Amino acid sequence: MSVAVLYSRALAGTEAPLVTVEAHLANGLPGFTLVGLPETEVKEAKDRVRAALQNSRFEFPNRRITVNLAPADLPKESGRFDLPIALGILAASGQIPRERLAAMEWAGELALTGELRPIRGALAMVYGACRDGRGFVLPQESAQEAALVREASVYGARSLLEVCAFLHGKQPLERATAAPPPAEPLYPDMQEVRGQAAAKRALEIAAAGAHSVLMVGPPGTGKSMLAARLPGILPEMTDDQALEVAALQSLGSQGFSPAAWKRRPFRAPHHTASAVALVGGGSNPRPGEISLALHGVLFLDELPEFDRKVLEVLREPLESGRVTVSRAARQADFPALFQLVAAMNPCPCGYLGHYSGRCRCTPDQVARYRGRISGPLLDRIDLQIEVPAVAEEELMGQPTGEPSRTIRARVERAYRIQLERQGKPNARLSVQEIDAFCVPEREGTALLRQAMAQLNLSARAYHRVLKLARTIADLAGTERISAVHVAEAIQYRRLPG
Repeated sequence: MSVAVLYSRALAGTEAPLVTVEAHLANGLPGFTLVGLPETEVKEAKDRVRAALQNSRFEFPNRRITVNLAPADLPKESGRFDLPIALGILAASGQIPRERLAAMEWAGELALTGELRPIRGALAMVYGACRDGRGFVLPQESAQEAALVREASVYGARSLLEVCAFLHGKQPLERATAAPPPAEPLYPDMQEVRGQAAAKRALEIAAAGAHSVLMVGPPGTGKSMLAARLPGILPEMTDDQALEVAALQSLGSQGFSPAAWKRRPFRAPHHTASAVALVGGGSNPRPGEISLALHGVLFLDELPEFDRKVLEVLREPLESGRVTVSRAARQADFPALFQLVAAMNPCPCGYLGHYSGRCRCTPDQVARYRGRISGPLLDRIDLQIEVPAVAEEELMGQPTGEPSRTIRARVERAYRIQLERQGKPNARLSVQEIDAFCVPEREGTALLRQAMAQLNLSARAYHRVLKLARTIADLAGTERISAVHVAEAIQYRRLPG
């Protein structure tokens, strides 16, 4: 029978559905037909596969070749199907044995010389193959990345000839092993930021409870430096979280580097970024910045300079922790558990209330500038803090702040308290969980009631104040939420003027 069947994987959002590659050789006029909803990159595989087979000294069958990529209603993209298509043609024509094809899954882009080139999404594909009990053969570079899935059987190959020698039983493929991770991810140190004790305290609270932050202050006060150092005080990622991050980043255009294992992502898109760049999309949906910042930090500098429609797409992911990208023919669901850190100036020129005499902005200009950020989005940001100009003595003196390692130790203690109590950070508590775990003492309740009346806090802001107070109490190591904790939480809900 001149039919060969083997397996590969497609990519659909964060999933990697199984693709059955069927190669059939028939009599008739020579031709090469590729079916199964292939996109342009897959259609071009016909020429790559033909040249790779011929340059590897195999015979390209002079028959009618039909290759089917099933299921037929699943779009197929990229060059990852080159290797299984080539192996299917060789097996159908009797040039390689078929016995070992069904026990493995195959993916790799072929160069015209028969060499294998790395592919995108290797980690996500190996996840699926591991669940189905099959091993996976990949290009050497992609195999090292995919070997981070410890329980998977991943093999790397450099060329089509190596794969065929393995199938003939003449040369085994080396099982891929993940590169040893760095002893500890390196981050910029918080001690490098001079002064700004209040802002550092706010970031410590944000790190302990996974809260979002908005920093308001004039240019050059250290807002970007503070944001870049937030990942260094976040709790260490678990292995499962690190695998989620690695699998998602492997879907992006830049891929995943094993050297970044367990390193918290820090994404800082420019303010000209589009809504699709933030949430993801495309004809074949790919993750956007909010998903690539999974378990890390999304930093939006110069927040009012972003297009208002772009900022509004953040509202739902900040609440749900997921984002669904819908297109006419496809839908993809991506995780979006990130910490938002935003920075802005107090006015268009940046010097409102600072550096006496330098600000020339009118009240209308200031109102329009701040009006670029909608109230519903501001309401979803837990901490809104001022980052004032640094005094000359602090700026020119020796660093006096704590290093990131010391702050992270306190954050991790508070984070462990939250996991033991409710299994999640405080920022992600539901309303029922807030009622169970975030009840302040009588004085704190009275203070919060007064603040709601004077500050016109919304129901969402009320719940976020309670979650902030819970985090502050956890940092203090106390089970009860006192009026002091509530008072500190309330002061973070007022946008600095």
